[in-house]
Amino acid sequence: MVLDTGDTAFIIICTAMVMLMTPGVGLFYGGMVRSKNIISMIAMSFIAFAIVSIQWVTIGYSLSFGHDISGFIGGLDYIGLTGVGMEGEGIPDMLFMMFQLVFAGITLAILTSGIAERVKLSSFIVLGLLWTTLVYDPLAHWAWGGGWAGELGALDFAGGTVVHISSGFGALALAIVIGKRSGFGKYSMEAENITTTLLGGSLLWFGWFAFNAGSALAANGLAVNALVVTNISAASGAITWMGASWIKGKPSSLGLISGAVAGLVAITPACGFVGPMSAIIIGGFAGLLCYGALLFRVRKGLDESLDAWAIHGMGGLWGALATGIFASAAIGGVDGLIYGNTHQFLIQLIDASAAILYAFVMTFIIAKIVDKVMGLRVTEEEEYVGLDISQHGESTTA
Repeated sequence: MVLDTGDTAFIIICTAMVMLMTPGVGLFYGGMVRSKNIISMIAMSFIAFAIVSIQWVTIGYSLSFGHDISGFIGGLDYIGLTGVGMEGEGIPDMLFMMFQLVFAGITLAILTSGIAERVKLSSFIVLGLLWTTLVYDPLAHWAWGGGWAGELGALDFAGGTVVHISSGFGALALAIVIGKRSGFGKYSMEAENITTTLLGGSLLWFGWFAFNAGSALAANGLAVNALVVTNISAASGAITWMGASWIKGKPSSLGLISGAVAGLVAITPACGFVGPMSAIIIGGFAGLLCYGALLFRVRKGLDESLDAWAIHGMGGLWGALATGIFASAAIGGVDGLIYGNTHQFLIQLIDASAAILYAFVMTFIIAKIVDKVMGLRVTEEEEYVGLDISQHGESTTA
């Protein structure tokens, strides 16, 4: 097997950039919570990356990419990184493992949206280990490790189902189990530091270039296409969300960056299969759809605190379906619905539906078990004081 030094250097850089997205999620979320919980919110992203790093190298990578077992999960071929070395086809196997690790890390960080400002740290750690093992790893195997979805022909270039549907619908399940924040719907819970959120969003936009382009696993034209359509979709989502929110009031900066993230989410599964003009449509519709999902959540009184469901869940669903609509054989080797391939669209629909059902139900079950055994939620007094002090013994104020 021959290594390509250019491809290897490219994926090393992409891996480092994607890692930066996990603290980016922490900042993005941290700016949207009350000041007494900002340390907790940012810290959970760092903790997510740390625990997933250990889980992935011990068992997670093997469950995701080991030999296929009934189309559902990988075997234990690579437990403790057995057989994962510095050789490989194009890039070292160990580098591919690390690139996939940073994907798993950010996915758990996104999931924290559903439990913001009210989760016990110890319970989150246990929940995170169980969720990564029982939800993320199987979904990664389905799509990329030789599982049933990949064998069926489902297209997911960089993680629409694996990362975004899993974390978005998982966050919704967590929010239902843990319950609303105290005072939700009665008192103002507006974002307290939009500047921090904008900084986090900018890190996400930056890192997403590597998230998507790096999924080509080579420094080639497909990676360039992924990079270009990623930027276009983000810009389109930012504009449509801002425009929709402007009609209802002011064009907020929070809406602008949320729309950009919606566009980034939606293009993720499609970026290796669609061109620039399709990216405008995919990102633009994502901005409108995810904004509408947010308004729906508010009307229904659901406290999925930071809208992972509205943005990642619904954006990931749209992205998976849009891949089946706009895919072009000239780019990724497969045509979609607009080119007459109805079959591909149906495959995408089946894949996305299965991912939604599995992620929601399994997350709900895991959360119920953790809640029953050790309690998911902090006490009312701890929630009132804030998680920065009650869980970390720290505060942003002097």
